[in-house]
Amino acid sequence: MIKFSLICDQGHDFEAWFRNTGDFETQKKRGFLECPSCGSTRISKALMAPNVSTARKREEVAVATGNGAQREIMAKLQEMARAVKKNGEDVGERFPEEARKIHYGESDPRGIYGKATPDEVASLLDEGVEVLPLPDLPEELN
Repeated sequence: MIKFSLICDQGHDFEAWFRNTGDFETQKKRGFLECPSCGSTRISKALMAPNVSTARKREEVAVATGNGAQREIMAKLQEMARAVKKNGEDVGERFPEEARKIHYGESDPRGIYGKATPDEVASLLDEGVEVLPLPDLPEELN
């Protein structure tokens, strides 16, 4: 896909996306292009500034798209997951059963983590068992 800056014979500027330059030419010849402001079908390409990627521009894009915030959130989630795994016991697939035993006083209170389906988590929460699902996270930030 390619984006062109276009201009009509009345001087209205606008942009449009095309599969390639040939697609623009075909649509122009067939009269499919129309100015969104005035409806003119006399359309031509306008001068375009090249899209040059610079370090500053990449930084502006990262800030605008939230990548910095996303990295910070991911780092906090990874830190929390590491703390849970360091201080808790991995009970694997037995997580729902062990969480209930702890909640109902049938087992000594301790930090645990493991696997549970979304339905099992919902059931635990309905029973008042406090659980926090931890997503699988990459160790390294990309």
